[in-house]
Amino acid sequence: MLWRYAAILMIAVLSGCASTGDWSSDTPTKTNPRASKAPRVNLDNQSVSKVYAPSSNLWLRIRDGFQMEPMNSPLEIEQIRSLSAKPDYVNRSMTRSSRYLFYIVQEVNTRNMPTEIALLPFVESAFVPQAKSSAKAMGLWQFMPATGKDFQLTQNVFRDERRDVLQSTDAALDYLQRLNNQFGSWELALAAYNWGAGNIAKAQKRNLAAGLPTDYESLKLPKETRNYVPKLMAYRQIILDPQAYGIVLPDLENHPYFVAVDVNNDIDVALVTKLAEIPLDEFQILNPSFNKPVILAAAGQQILLPFGHAEVFQESLKNYTKPLSSWTAVQVSKTAAVDQVAKTLGVDVDTLREINGIPKGMRIRAGSTVIIPKTAHRSGDVSVALADNASLSLEKPQPLPKKCAKGTNCSPAKSAKSGTKGNSSPKNAASQHKSASTGLAKSAKNDSVKTSTSKGVSKIQ
Repeated sequence: MLWRYAAILMIAVLSGCASTGDWSSDTPTKTNPRASKAPRVNLDNQSVSKVYAPSSNLWLRIRDGFQMEPMNSPLEIEQIRSLSAKPDYVNRSMTRSSRYLFYIVQEVNTRNMPTEIALLPFVESAFVPQAKSSAKAMGLWQFMPATGKDFQLTQNVFRDERRDVLQSTDAALDYLQRLNNQFGSWELALAAYNWGAGNIAKAQKRNLAAGLPTDYESLKLPKETRNYVPKLMAYRQIILDPQAYGIVLPDLENHPYFVAVDVNNDIDVALVTKLAEIPLDEFQILNPSFNKPVILAAAGQQILLPFGHAEVFQESLKNYTKPLSSWTAVQVSKTAAVDQVAKTLGVDVDTLREINGIPKGMRIRAGSTVIIPKTAHRSGDVSVALADNASLSLEKPQPLPKKCAKGTNCSPAKSAKSGTKGNSSPKNAASQHKSASTGLAKSAKNDSVKTSTSKGVSKIQ
């Protein structure tokens, strides 16, 4: 088999949760330590349709797992009123959450964490998996770039695992458990998740020096962090009694929404959607981490498919005899203009520019990885080295030397001083960097969603 199938099914830990016994596969996940934690279903000899859970209502399970004490503070009441005044916004967030909540609740339960923690993406991203803040936080859990690196979330040309549903959830829960161990309460852990552990520790030191308590409600916090836990508790209260606040919770069945499939060969996103018989937007909602139209086997990736489509994909793949991927990757050996790189690689310049998101007027720096169509002499899968370390670095061309006017002294010294020998001044360099960053941001904007999260962002509708 080209593919090994895996269901993200933690219901096996519940008594009587499956009719055919142990759902764990003996086959380990390829190179993905986080994904390997999840018990998996092998669709060759097991059926996902046989899986069921003791309760048919996930909301009941979430309520049963609440452990945090209600704050009953003016701030919590204010947040409840604010959410109640926007039932359409809340309903949209609740509907979006239906794809992910079962998996998140399973992971939270496995760690014996309060199920309030499973509601945190409501506060962080409104359950928009492509969410991107103005501070460059990403995904359901809004990981900043540096924090993502701390938790081994890959961020490169091919994927940004801060947006990966499985990887980011595991990393976020790791982070929150670490913070809870450090500060001794979930309220302080959540505040540290929002504001930073160092800032919370400093705030506690100030209170200790002043002889004041060091709990969450006693600390001097920024407005955003002060409202952070009350907002989470407001969602908790709404889920406990939605009718009291004019909110209708969507039906959430207590079984997996998606099945995870291990990638053993490079495969095009377009082919996955075709074989699984799902629209592209549904694939992207479940798999927001992929930056390119090809998914790489060397990266140890998994793709998530809706619960009812995994077997469709399996059968279709068995009967598919054509190549699985039409894209590969190469490393650029020297800095050059896009048209020069395209000519060297023997690819169409517009295709090279479009597939790699390169703005016009930019040059590709040496060492960059670019995606190109596969050819007869470049037909293999992308290597592990490129899959894990690919980066794309761009620069603006250096300005050409100005021609000297008649009667002026164009000595080498003056030319060098004015920066016309190819070395731009620090000011020019900063301007060029800003221009390049702006171009890249505009290019990336099409793939991101601005949300109202805890990292300083615009409002989501």
